[in-house]
Amino acid sequence: MSNSYRGSAVVRWVNDRLPIFTFLDHQMRDYPAPRNLNYWWNYGSLALVALVLQIVTGIFLAMHYIGDARFAFDSVEHIMRNVNYGWLLRYLHSNGAALFFLVVYVHIFRGLYYGSYKSPREILWWIGIVIVLAMMATAFMGYVLPWGQMSFWAATVITNLFSAIPLLGQEIVAWLWGGFAVGGPTLTRFYALHYLLPFVIFGLVFLHLWALRTVKSNNPLGIDVRGPQDTVPFHPYYTSKDYFGMGLFLLVLAGFVFYAPNYMGHPDNYIPANPMVTPTHIVPEWYFLPFYAILRAIPDKLGGVIAMAASLLVLFVLPWLDTSRVRSARFRPIYKVIFWFLLADVVLLGYVGSQPAEGIWIHIGRALTAYYFFHFLILTPVVGKIERPRPLPQSIAAVVLKGGKA
Repeated sequence: MSNSYRGSAVVRWVNDRLPIFTFLDHQMRDYPAPRNLNYWWNYGSLALVALVLQIVTGIFLAMHYIGDARFAFDSVEHIMRNVNYGWLLRYLHSNGAALFFLVVYVHIFRGLYYGSYKSPREILWWIGIVIVLAMMATAFMGYVLPWGQMSFWAATVITNLFSAIPLLGQEIVAWLWGGFAVGGPTLTRFYALHYLLPFVIFGLVFLHLWALRTVKSNNPLGIDVRGPQDTVPFHPYYTSKDYFGMGLFLLVLAGFVFYAPNYMGHPDNYIPANPMVTPTHIVPEWYFLPFYAILRAIPDKLGGVIAMAASLLVLFVLPWLDTSRVRSARFRPIYKVIFWFLLADVVLLGYVGSQPAEGIWIHIGRALTAYYFFHFLILTPVVGKIERPRPLPQSIAAVVLKGGKA
């Protein structure tokens, strides 16, 4: 890589000794991206913005939070009432986490629709799923930190699930608790891990971007780049789109922070943790609800844990479950239909997870759970075999020059 760089004397002096500007130019300005990427490709960069926001606000909150069961709840109240702009930091952090998951979920479903998990992007897809798992662990531990009623009982319910694991279950639960029940040592462990994991996620994001630069971006047509005529420089064509998406993201975040900061929270979490009083309806944050519904759909405890884990692990083998050679759903009429059925299924699972585990909701949850696995394990392979895709275009440029019509 050449170290020559056009800029001020100071910039050139730094770049000659540490070619960071040349590196950024190579990765941003000169990076050849497919020329037909749409706004659904914004969500990757938005996820990075959300992650940085979580890390920055989390560091400032950690300066005032006390990871001790005797003082944790009061320290959160201190942040809200006494720390300058502490309320803003906390609401940015809590609502930013919810929007972070929303962005990532849209990013995943975009990948499912356009076949971004297919060869040669399997490892890129795997790293993305590992990032989601790390996000879930981080978010769960962060939800425990306010040490309110919902925090305490969510920790009790979720950590107890590990006891269903044969042989090692009780030892894992004892290590997570740091004793014989959820208490001060549990909070200390979760606080340490909640602070550490975002930096692990940042490292995984670096690997994700490295893999992306190696195998190149997918595109709405799902066809490979055939030459320079199919690409444009990433900057300014896509950085401008990213800035627009970032502006909308920040506007939505500001709307929640300033006008509905507790809309996605639970009122019971403003009550100090009390192990002697169980909330009438224990419910996780909205981004866990589909998995919570799958967990409850299986009457056996171990079976529920296995089903919940399998609902994410099945995504690791999706590149081989999908037997079609065509990536994009634009050219797969049957797959396009079952994709929307899957999206509706996941949304309905989220709603079922928010309802009490009784009556008709149990049966609906079981039916939706059965369809979720039926989609990936049976429907996707069968459709890939029997479907007759529409003809693929010759190149990206040919479609773009015809006004986007393949």
